[in-house]
Amino acid sequence: MAEEEKYIEIEIEDIKDTLIPRPWPVTPPRKKEEIYAPWVKDPRDPEGAYARFTEGEEDGLGITWEKAEGKPWALDGFVVIECSLWDFNASFCASNLAELGAKVIKIEPPEGGDPLRHLYPFGREEYAFEDIYTGEKVSPTFLHENRNKFSVCIDLEKEKGRELLKSLVTKADVLIENYPPGQFDEWGIGYRQLSKINPRLVYCWIGQLGQWGPMKDKVSKFGQPMIDPIGLSCSEYVHSTGFPPDQLPREKGGNPTRCGEWMGSYACGIHAAVAILVALYYRDTVSNRGQFIEITNAEAYMEVNDFNISWYGLNGSIKARTGGWDPCLNQYAWNPCKDGYMMIGGQTDRLWYRIIQVIGMDFPEGARLIAEDPFLKEMGARNALEGLAKTYTITAQWLADNNRAEAEKKLVAREVAAAPVLYPDEVAEYEQFIYRRHVTEVYDEHYGRVLVSNSPLAHQHRAPARVKWLGRPLGLDTAEILKYYCGLGPEDLKQLALEGVVKWYHEYE
Repeated sequence: MAEEEKYIEIEIEDIKDTLIPRPWPVTPPRKKEEIYAPWVKDPRDPEGAYARFTEGEEDGLGITWEKAEGKPWALDGFVVIECSLWDFNASFCASNLAELGAKVIKIEPPEGGDPLRHLYPFGREEYAFEDIYTGEKVSPTFLHENRNKFSVCIDLEKEKGRELLKSLVTKADVLIENYPPGQFDEWGIGYRQLSKINPRLVYCWIGQLGQWGPMKDKVSKFGQPMIDPIGLSCSEYVHSTGFPPDQLPREKGGNPTRCGEWMGSYACGIHAAVAILVALYYRDTVSNRGQFIEITNAEAYMEVNDFNISWYGLNGSIKARTGGWDPCLNQYAWNPCKDGYMMIGGQTDRLWYRIIQVIGMDFPEGARLIAEDPFLKEMGARNALEGLAKTYTITAQWLADNNRAEAEKKLVAREVAAAPVLYPDEVAEYEQFIYRRHVTEVYDEHYGRVLVSNSPLAHQHRAPARVKWLGRPLGLDTAEILKYYCGLGPEDLKQLALEGVVKWYHEYE
């Protein structure tokens, strides 16, 4: 082993023992009585009646996590089959349905399962979660995107595996897949074939550019379907999130950049979930038949690209990269302060002048430079590059003498929309998120204590979404699901396992 490699190994060994989950939360949230005490003085709700309604003290229902236990599941009884690899557009779609109560059966290949299982931060297994019973490692990405699902290992490349899928489909309401275009159809398990077996089946294909058209999805040289960078780049989303040549930092000037998260996959997954729910509603109230759905990452990205296409169609304008600035609003950007960054919103004249008043309390010379500049009197002029540069330069000078908490307190006191840019550890310890359980602990049978961001669909009065468990160990539910839905006995399962058609959790081998 080279000296450099030895050094890396020693470093990892040294930090292994430090990768122990810290106690959470470090500071527990305040009691309900403390939080709502100021409401007595609020003229909009002097008695706190609305607060008591939302938290369930009025009718016992409420929309809080405390009141979710025992409520019905909105999609209870619906069976969803998910066949997805790599890009988690399909996984995220199915997770939303699972959190609402659908029984989601995730089909994975026996050898290694979904490759997302091995997508570790920096490629390091040290950042993987381990199955308490077997030591099997799984990535945080897989756990996060596969909540409430059952893991079933079936080799769909084998004829017997495809027959098992057909058997499952007879009992299913929905099938979701993101394989290359036409792959399932070639295998005899596409919508054209499965709809004859189950006419009520809603079949959703999810991809990048689509299954038809001159640039339809292709398979890469590695045998995998095209994933997020295709839709990300084709939709001009990357272009819009870059820096302009004349905005600092200058070493980044003019370059596009990718979004920090796979936004297209998330947007695509949400669109797919909505389309599936609409198709189920239409089936159950109008047609009594399922239908075929296609959702793509590229089109999901374009949906969130605001007015860019319409502006081009209007007069040929091409929206330039503006970095952290917004060409329609001033102020509306993050700026550095003593201990991080502050996001300030001043998109109206009222807020604009209130921001100047706040700056003027500590930095009157800077506020005067803005307030007395005739060029900055009108909103349209303020959004020009000259106006943006002057405004943000002075704002940054003021923020240099304030930390985030100080700046937020001063701005909010003048009813300015402003918030500190939080780091992940601060989000995990943010009192609002802890109290509402947007950040919460899941005690998983296989992975122990895991801190997660909760479902945003949880705050529903009568049928809220919930997280029951995280992503399962590979093949944990193969035997149970195939026994229940396909009528297979122990000997059948053993024979299929010997042939490599199925695989189940190590504990049962």
